[in-house]
Amino acid sequence: MTVKKTQIDTNKSAQIVSEARRNQELREQSYRGQALKLYPWICGRCTREFTHTNLSELTVHHRDHNHDNNPPDGSNWELLCLYCHDNEHSRYEETRFGNAKTASSHTAAIASHNPFANLKDMMSKK
Repeated sequence: MTVKKTQIDTNKSAQIVSEARRNQELREQSYRGQALKLYPWICGRCTREFTHTNLSELTVHHRDHNHDNNPPDGSNWELLCLYCHDNEHSRYEETRFGNAKTASSHTAAIASHNPFANLKDMMSKK
């Protein structure tokens, strides 16, 4: 009997996962379809242009990072290519979790050599 119960639980969980995936696909298709109708097929960051043949590489990015915020006017969306979209989310995650390097850690050593320091002397020798 425990075997049958495990099988029912497995079937039920598979059904729940399948339904969740289907709902996610429907949600994505609806706002993606709307965004593709509203905006030109150009990446909002790198300005790469897309056609029907490579349109699958153009994604809809939620500016506020809330995938449930899908106003019909598209004010929370921007079209980004796969690479720019990944970059945007990486930068967001770094900022969100405090892993971003601060400006002070990026400062380079100040150059102390001046190649033109003796230019006047060098010019007067000629």
